[in-house]
Amino acid sequence: MLIETAKRVLRIEAEAVLALQSRIDGGFTRAIEIILACQGKVVVTGMGKSGLICQKIAATMASTGTPTFFLHPAEGIHGDLGMLAKGDVVIAISNSGETEELCRILPVIKRMGLPLIAMSGNPKSTLGIAGDAHLDISVAEEACPLGLAPTASTTATLAMGDALAVALLEERGFKEEDFALFHPGGALGKKLLLRVEDLMHSGDDIPLVNQKTLLRDALFEITSKKLGVTGIVDDDGKLVGVFTDGDLRRIMEKGLESLQLPISETMSCSPKRILRRNLAAKAMQFMEAHSITSLFVFNDEDGTVPVGIVHVHDLLKAGVV
Repeated sequence: MLIETAKRVLRIEAEAVLALQSRIDGGFTRAIEIILACQGKVVVTGMGKSGLICQKIAATMASTGTPTFFLHPAEGIHGDLGMLAKGDVVIAISNSGETEELCRILPVIKRMGLPLIAMSGNPKSTLGIAGDAHLDISVAEEACPLGLAPTASTTATLAMGDALAVALLEERGFKEEDFALFHPGGALGKKLLLRVEDLMHSGDDIPLVNQKTLLRDALFEITSKKLGVTGIVDDDGKLVGVFTDGDLRRIMEKGLESLQLPISETMSCSPKRILRRNLAAKAMQFMEAHSITSLFVFNDEDGTVPVGIVHVHDLLKAGVV
């Protein structure tokens, strides 16, 4: 019985969302045009459960390039309407379209000359008639068996809000980098904002030895720089190879006499590289793809002299995962 109830709820709510597709018409286009022309901020307002949905819509729009905030209509009629300013656009949400607190602020919105986008389940309601654009969020039935608790209707409203936000995102040409700017503290922000040059070791911290250096002497560079690797350069400072602590273990299996060899005879040629301007996330993907733990960093594609080195531990510590 419980499982059947859950399935029924999901079916009703899924059908409510799918039904919205046939209502994406000129009203939706008009709403997008109004928001794109907005010179101020978008203000989303609604009461009760609709108000909670409003807050989520406002948050989604704000994080995708449309400056938006939530206005509680009950607080609005007691002074918070002062948040509104010329150039703003209002999105008012009420399933019935007759919510008292919302209807009481409509005259003020009109008096200020602010464009109004109405989202309701009844286009002939007070809210629906007042809107400069109307989005129909009506549902055939609520998932609540009593038909009282907003369920399918709030789900449909949220989906319509997401449709608005994503359409606006695409119209503005909003990119991953833009999204990351609004999320600098999250994992996504780190992936999309941090660049290799932000995390690389540079200057004297780069482990490097000349190709003529004996392997025994190169070990000091590997251990002192604590990155488990050293780059090998020619007399002009150009990177010609790499030697890791893994290479050392393989060499030592051949005997201690290998320590007397020039490192050029034991190094791996054609070391993997990355550019300093590349995203740190790209460096992580590259390391995983090639099963390596470090990359030498260059200024440009044609660079031969390394300007840094980035290690997988640097990326993990920065949260680039």
